[in-house]
Order: sequence, then C-alpha cells, then structure tokens
Amino acid sequence: MAVASSVAWDRLAQLVATGTQLSNTLADEPLAYVGQGYHRFRRYAPRMLRCLKLEAAPVAGPLVAAALSIGDERCCIARKAFPAAQLQMEPSFTSSGKGDTRLWEVAVLFHLRDAFRSGDVWLAHSRRYGDLKQVLVPMIAAQENAKLAVPSNPQDWLADRKARLTIALKRLARAARNGTIPHGSIEDGTLRIDRLTADVPDGAEALILDLYRRMPSVRITDMLLEVDAALGFTDAFTHLRTGLHVATGSVCSTSCSLKGSIWACVRWRKLQTRMITGSSRLARWHVESEAMNRHWQLWWPRRVNCRCHASGDGHVSIERWSVFPTARHGEVMNMVNAKYGSVPGLKAYTHVSDQFAPFACQSIPATVSEAPYILDGLLMNEVGRHVREQYADTAGFTDHLFGASSLLGYNLVLRIRICHRSGCTYLIPIRPQELRKLVGGKAREDLIVANWPDIFRCAATMTAGKIRPSQLLRKLASYPRQNNLAVALREVGRIERTLFIIEWITDTDMQRRAQIGLNKERPTMRSKCAPYREAGEIRDRTTEGSTTESLGSIY
Repeated sequence: MAVASSVAWDRLAQLVATGTQLSNTLADEPLAYVGQGYHRFRRYAPRMLRCLKLEAAPVAGPLVAAALSIGDERCCIARKAFPAAQLQMEPSFTSSGKGDTRLWEVAVLFHLRDAFRSGDVWLAHSRRYGDLKQVLVPMIAAQENAKLAVPSNPQDWLADRKARLTIALKRLARAARNGTIPHGSIEDGTLRIDRLTADVPDGAEALILDLYRRMPSVRITDMLLEVDAALGFTDAFTHLRTGLHVATGSVCSTSCSLKGSIWACVRWRKLQTRMITGSSRLARWHVESEAMNRHWQLWWPRRVNCRCHASGDGHVSIERWSVFPTARHGEVMNMVNAKYGSVPGLKAYTHVSDQFAPFACQSIPATVSEAPYILDGLLMNEVGRHVREQYADTAGFTDHLFGASSLLGYNLVLRIRICHRSGCTYLIPIRPQELRKLVGGKAREDLIVANWPDIFRCAATMTAGKIRPSQLLRKLASYPRQNNLAVALREVGRIERTLFIIEWITDTDMQRRAQIGLNKERPTMRSKCAPYREAGEIRDRTTEGSTTESLGSIY
C-alpha cells in the first residue's frame, strides 16, 4: 500500500529498469565505448597525421609507420608491423573481430601520445615536442652563461658535494646517537618530525585586532589610485598593438579590478557610459598577462625603503595557488579534481615574495601537480631571478625538481614531516652506523659525469627562456624507460635532496622560517571569494585569457 500510494507500481518498474541499465553500463568494459566516438576521431586524426612531419628513434619506428598508415588503406599491413601484442591489448582486439581496426587505430594514437611525451617521437620545428638534444642550447653558449650556479666541470661539482655530504652525515649521526634531533627521531629506519609548537608572543592577538580596527575602510580602486600616484604602475600597461601608455590612470585601475575583483562593482556602477566603454577597451587592449608581469616588477627597486622590509628582504619566494571554477563541462579535458569538488577548474599558481608582493602568476589545470611549475614563475621575470630561497609544500618533493633548482641556484625548502627508508643517498663508501637504514644506495657518479654536458645545457636552456622548466621536467619525468639524461638529473636531485633533508632535520630555524613563509598562503582564501564576473567562472579557455582572468582575481 505504501508503494502504491507514493509511487505507482509501473513507475517503480521503470525506475528498477533504469537502475539496472546504469549498473550494467558501469560494469561493462570501458573499451566497449571507444567505438561510439570513433567517427569523430576518424574525422580529424588522419588529416592531422598527414600534416605532421614525424621523426622517431629506431625503437619507435614501427609506431610511426602504423600512425602514418591510419589515413591510408594500409592499416592491415601496418597492423602486422605493429601488432596488438606491442599494444598490450590482445584480448580486446581478438573480441572486436578480424576486420575491425577501430580499437587498433585508437590504441596506436594513444601510444603515439605517450611517445611524444617521452621523446621517442618528435617534431622537427616544435618547441614543446621537438628533439630534446636539438632544443638545448649549445655547450659553448651554456659555458658563457654566468647565471648558472654549477661549474662546467663535473669533477669540481662532485668534489664539493662529497665534502658537504661527509660533514652533513656526520652531524646527523652525532645528533641521532645523542638523541638531540630537534622535534624528531629515527625509528627503524624512518625519520619522523613532530609539528612545531606555536611560538606566539604575548599580546599578539590583541595587537592584530587593534590594527584591524585602525585600518580605514577604503575601496580597492581608490587604493590603486594612491599606489599609482606613488609608483606610476599604470605606465606598465601599454597598448597591445601600438605600445602607447594609458592616458587616464583611474580608468586603468578600474580596468585592472574589473578583470575579476568584486570590489570594483561599486566603482563600475558609478561610472558613466562613456567611461564604461573606455574601461572595457582598456581591459581588452592594455590589461594582459605580460603587462601585469611588468608592473609586478616595479616594487623591486623600492623594496629597501618599503615598510614590508620587516617581514623580509625580498629574496624569498613562497608558492600560492587558488582554484577557480571554469564554465562548461571539463571531464573530457581532464579538468575535474575531486579534491576541490565535482566541477571543472583551473589553478592560478602564484609566486609571492616574503614582502607579500606577488611577482608571477600562471594558469595550470586543476588535475596536475604543482611541482614542475615552481621554477616557471622564478624565471618569468627579473624579480624571480633575484630569489635565493623558494618555500613550497610537500607536493614539490621530486628528485628532478631538486636537481634543477640546484643547477639554477635556488635553495628549495619544502615542508617535510616524514622521511622513509632510503630517503638519503651518499657519495662516500663509509656510512655512519646510526644511519644505515635511513641512507639508501650510492649515487651513480659515472652516470652524472657522462651526462653532465647535457645537464649543463638543460640548465642554460631554462635560464635563457628557450624552454620552460615545467616542459623540460615533465618530458624527463614521462620517459617510460631508463633514459640516461633523466636518470642523471635524478641522481643530482638525490644528492641535493639528501643535503636538504639533513639540514632540515638539524635546523629548527629553517623549519620555522618555512612554516612562517608558507602561512602567507592565507590570502588564497580572499582570492577565492573575490571573483564575481561571469558567475565567478573562468570562461576563456585560452592560455592568455585564463591567465589574465586569474591575475585579475588575485589582483
């Protein structure tokens, strides 16, 4: 009776049938749905492959031959040259039928994508997918680069690291033997570091509340006008085509805020129609990512006389990121990260100095790790090149990043709470007894020496701006087999990581500095509440558009 009164029996039968169909859909083989979108894939893939001039290593020759044959009538011949066994999908091809090549073609394109990422296949004149050895700057030009922090001779670098590792390991062994590791201990080969206790001076909370009461209520656009009168930052917003400066600073300040900040709403309502048109024109032609990067550099010459000098000297950088939702569906573009909700989004990854001044920002997908993008902001302008220490969270704990940071002269400081066995490496044959389980294998010196010229060229290429560090690190990390250059850079990173871990364990001041620096991520909460335009979404999916809208929200 309850079912009949609330839901009719025929309606209940329909719901059961719908639920059964959905359950069967989830239980089916995912490859069964590849054929449903095959016609869209077939429409564009052959034409794209005919336009590309693919070059490959000998190991990827059959794969390139199979990819080029997809648009021709030679699929059966190429399928024999590149069989299903190499694609690791033999059962699926057997069940699809003898003359059905749809799954085979899709599998070939997926393997071609992985080959592009790993460097087995490349394009002749591509910066992102070109041959890595051809993209790197020549060794002669790399040796003339004075911005590198490592010598061109690998033996000099190894001798310095051996001496530093010997001293550091002895210091850590002495602390472990005497039980004097600050806030930590080594138990069964695992290093555990306790959280730092709060060290807040008495009366700090009352002082903070008093400062907030003293701060006047002012609109952000009026504040920008005062800053412009002192610094003249609107001169950095030149016309995208003509290069002319902005004539009216007030309209430019409003345009900067209108890129995404909610506090410009009141200012927008008070503008006349003529000024609204001018502000929209300035937002399109003057306020773009390169102009914002230029104006963010204006604080560097004035950092000494700045009142923020009490919080730092400007030579320390802290990572900060915010997640903004994007319009339309993002499942196909892999932009949905369940950690931040069920909606697609983009990350605005920002670098902030210890004087609370942002100096670089970039837009990255919400599903990727932030580790490869840490060095991008530091090399984006001249302010980042003056940074000596970079604070980051544990997401940046990769050997490649440690190696690249040391080559470029940056001291990477990560917040670490636990270090498992084999977390450290060594260059000398003698290991202290107290660190036997914590210290892993020996670094491969011969591999570092053999690949040092290419490692040196990689660092020079990144400083020259020819290729972004994130692109280079992602390419090296995606190698499926043991590439010598990737492994050699990883060995360099293992050595640098060991030196950092030992210093982190024994230096409480460094831990507290990193904690204070990473607490400056708190303005992220404000930037999440700031966007109002376009329903708080980033609707421009282009790299320039999404970065500019993210900059406006953080502005």
